[in-house]
Amino acid sequence: MKEEKIKRRYSIGEEIANAVTHGIGAGLSIAALVLLIIRAARYAPQDLKAGYIVGFTIFGASLIILYLFSTLYHALPLKAKKVFGIFDHCSIYILIAGTYTAYCLSALHGAVGWAIFGIIWGMAVLGIVLYSIFGSRVRVLSVITYIPMGWLIIFAARPLKEQLPLLSFKFLLIGGILYTAGCIFYAMKRVKWSHSIWHLFVMAGSIMHFFSLYYSL
Repeated sequence: MKEEKIKRRYSIGEEIANAVTHGIGAGLSIAALVLLIIRAARYAPQDLKAGYIVGFTIFGASLIILYLFSTLYHALPLKAKKVFGIFDHCSIYILIAGTYTAYCLSALHGAVGWAIFGIIWGMAVLGIVLYSIFGSRVRVLSVITYIPMGWLIIFAARPLKEQLPLLSFKFLLIGGILYTAGCIFYAMKRVKWSHSIWHLFVMAGSIMHFFSLYYSL
């Protein structure tokens, strides 16, 4: 029964679109990682350079993890989907925490940054453990937690706005809005192509956050 449910979830055409979109995302993520490391190495303040490089590296790596596992989940045969479905959903937590890490170790360095860093990674680890144990039984709970985790940053909006260039802050905000808007399509399970549209929103949000970090220096 579980296999049939997985098999019926998306048509072949949808699965091809799902795999291709995030396959492209995986390739772009590798390029983003390289560009961000170079940017941090060249332009980060000397006393904060290590934080920028580590933060940007974790962000880039989390992008690669998310897009790689998503691509594999949609591209692999039915029997592999059960395992990679868990990896796919858990990687969302990794990307959220990885994105926060980039800002916490750079623009938000200090007490505020470390506080948010600890909270977001604690939530991410909890989410990963729960989904790894209970799988799709906590799918709805997982989706519900993605959004508040993503917008936890509002508690540090003022120091972020003070530390980031205006363009960087705008890209950060737009990225968050795109991710949130994409969740609407993610929830439309019975609407054909909705998951592919969700993928496009995720890619757009990732691109905005890449530019936010790139232009933070």
